[in-house]
Amino acid sequence: QVHLMESGGGSVRPGGSLRLSCKASEWTVNGRFLGWFRQAPGKEREGVAAISTRDGRTIYGDSVKGRVTISLDDAQSGVYLGMDSLQPEDTAMYYCAADGWELDARAYDFWGQGIQVTVSS
Repeated sequence: QVHLMESGGGSVRPGGSLRLSCKASEWTVNGRFLGWFRQAPGKEREGVAAISTRDGRTIYGDSVKGRVTISLDDAQSGVYLGMDSLQPEDTAMYYCAADGWELDARAYDFWGQGIQVTVSS
């Protein structure tokens, strides 16, 4: 069982930046992905970004492409999500997920509790 803990969320004004962090209780380089997803009230869960534990290949959701960067930390015990040019529509609960494939939420086996990101003026 992998436990994931997100941090770094909060409130920011439009145009601002945040960096989310996700630490994993254990780490397996198994060729599968670590991912970030988000869910706003009344909306379906949306894939934000994912990164392969094998070769570092990244994939981004269309709504955030060019504004976010996913990366593995130096010890490879977690994953970061840097977000720039944040807009009110980015407001959501953000979830870290492990042992999945690309941006398919159904493929992920482990999920964090989620962390709130609010963008408002």
